[in-house]
Amino acid sequence: MLIELRTRQVGPWGLNAYALACPETQQSVLIDPGDEPDTLQDMLAGTVPTAILLTHSHLDHVGALDEMRARLEVPVMMHAGPHAGNIQLEADRWLAHGDSVQVGNHTLRIYDTPGHTADAICIAIAGDERIIVGDAIFEGGPGKTWSPEAFQTTLRTLREIVLPWPDETTCYPGHGPAFRLGDKRRAIEAFLAKNHGAFYGDATWEM
Repeated sequence: MLIELRTRQVGPWGLNAYALACPETQQSVLIDPGDEPDTLQDMLAGTVPTAILLTHSHLDHVGALDEMRARLEVPVMMHAGPHAGNIQLEADRWLAHGDSVQVGNHTLRIYDTPGHTADAICIAIAGDERIIVGDAIFEGGPGKTWSPEAFQTTLRTLREIVLPWPDETTCYPGHGPAFRLGDKRRAIEAFLAKNHGAFYGDATWEM
């Protein structure tokens, strides 16, 4: 049976918080506890939470982290950073590219996808077509960057990590709708073929 993916939109920035629940064992993980702890708790109903994972450290993704850590009493897992704005976050497990996380009978695979932040990761479900991509990539463009160097890092992430994923991959971003990678491949390839100079900031595939 496929792992169950649940989502709720929380907070003033319309964050997509996610939960993955194993239907055989009822074990679950919470991903990106940005806001509204009661809503996040309701999303986990009928499951046994085993971990909290972060796709990156921006406030809209971690705003309810301390509250949910206290409520669930489970390990927190994230990239070692540096974290956004050099904030200090404590993890029970630091995640790196190629790591795996077990959720009941299912395995999650970790991809390092820096650019939007230095600590950005994507969380793929092994043997599945679904990947939780955080703010690394959206239907309309890549995640916002704050320096030319970060934008160049985003371009490398797109070339080396994202585009090798199969067309059938469904990306579940931190904001906005899920989308099929194959439907965006041509636009992403055209975006990467252009010379963007010293650009950084909000980008769209069509620019």
